[in-house]
Amino acid sequence: MDIKYRSTRSNLEVTASEAILQGLSEDGGLFVPTAVPPLPGDLRDLAGLTYQELALKVMGAFLTDFTEEELRACVEGAYDSKFDVPEIAPVVKKDGAYYLELFHGSTIAFKDMALSILPYLMTTAARKNGEHKKIVILTATSGDTGKAAMAGFADVPGTEIIVFYPKDGVSHIQEKQMVTQRGENTHVVAIRGNFDDAQSAVKKIFNDPVMRERIGAAGCRFSSANSINVGRLVPQIVYYVWAYCRLVAQGEIEAGDKINITVPTGNFGNILAAYYAKEMGLPVNKLICASNINKVLADFFETGDYDRRRDFVLTSSPSMDILISSNLERLIYRICGNDPVRCSAFMKSLSEEGAYHITDEMRAQLSDFRGGFAEEAENFAGIRELYERSGYVIDTHTGIANAVWRRYARESGDTMPTVIASTASPYKFAASVIGAIAPDRAEGKDDFGLIDLLREISGVPEPPAITDIRTAPVRHNTVVDVQDMPEEVCRILGA
Repeated sequence: MDIKYRSTRSNLEVTASEAILQGLSEDGGLFVPTAVPPLPGDLRDLAGLTYQELALKVMGAFLTDFTEEELRACVEGAYDSKFDVPEIAPVVKKDGAYYLELFHGSTIAFKDMALSILPYLMTTAARKNGEHKKIVILTATSGDTGKAAMAGFADVPGTEIIVFYPKDGVSHIQEKQMVTQRGENTHVVAIRGNFDDAQSAVKKIFNDPVMRERIGAAGCRFSSANSINVGRLVPQIVYYVWAYCRLVAQGEIEAGDKINITVPTGNFGNILAAYYAKEMGLPVNKLICASNINKVLADFFETGDYDRRRDFVLTSSPSMDILISSNLERLIYRICGNDPVRCSAFMKSLSEEGAYHITDEMRAQLSDFRGGFAEEAENFAGIRELYERSGYVIDTHTGIANAVWRRYARESGDTMPTVIASTASPYKFAASVIGAIAPDRAEGKDDFGLIDLLREISGVPEPPAITDIRTAPVRHNTVVDVQDMPEEVCRILGA
């Protein structure tokens, strides 16, 4: 099956490698596969593969203009000793759920799973397409993408990476990880605003012909490391197939049994990957979309209204503090019959009016999804109760998914085996995690004192990513207003 990638806003169609290079379509749309391939084999056979072997098969089914040799080199370069466990993404059974640990990479967050391989995919794509300009990765982050992208692209020849993040919208550890990032081609800029401000401004820069001309004259071209890039999205599909196969291999389920998947969700890319896995034929019952109090997605699945016109709330799960979930556009395109005109109208309404409402016919196609949200108190209570019952410590984003799933299970009576995407190490959000499980012991401790306490409480060794930033010098300290982001990009690139 030869799969191309089509824009959600026009009939523009490109190859997989071209879609990875471009990141965002020139018309402002996102690239989606023209077809979803079937699972690349029988589930019983797939359950016997290593993560690397499975990644080669699943990604090969989507990225059809890459040769097997090219993809193998990408996979072997990405999923190596930078992950601290040989299975790459363990599935751990605790207190009635299966936690898919996606945080064993170099920056201890799920973004590593895709951003470890994206530089290999992108440089391979550049060679395949005869691209000689410097590739500029331009991205906004709500906390994790920035560090993971920089770690992946640091000192990769022929690339520059510029990351914008909200100055007061990430955890102290997330910020320390970013501002200490090494690499002569890495640039980190804080903005006075929130993540949605940063993400919207980055999209405008991508779509600005004057900016493209300016950086083109400087020998550069833009691409993206956000989950809007199919080079991010496709690798994420792998770990949901992997999680199912682990349950089969471990004797927890039989091949063909259905499971639920619960994902803490902000920009919608991670759960969209699970949706594509289900579309491939993975036996999934419900996709449970878990939001924090910024519950624009939970409301959407409940009512069919997507409305960002609400207060933006900073929470203890900052990677989910998002009101404009960019990847939802891919799902909207699919449920409106792959019609770019209709999809564009919805996105125009969101941009100009701050909201849109889907039809009843479209809503009927969302039966695979269940939306839910958890407030701070429910999240903290769930983290504490899980620790008290099992000794297992989760971070605040996984905590949201845990709380939403447990409420769903109580209210629905659904006892189906459930995989919860565990998206970050608790060490990345130590202050909040300690606030949940041992608040009486937190007083007077700084970030690293809380990390020491978490190590004592959890019995889990401190990840190298945390040890590294204890003494790493700050290399990036620029702060700009949102309207100054384009000129800052030009300054960095000498354009």
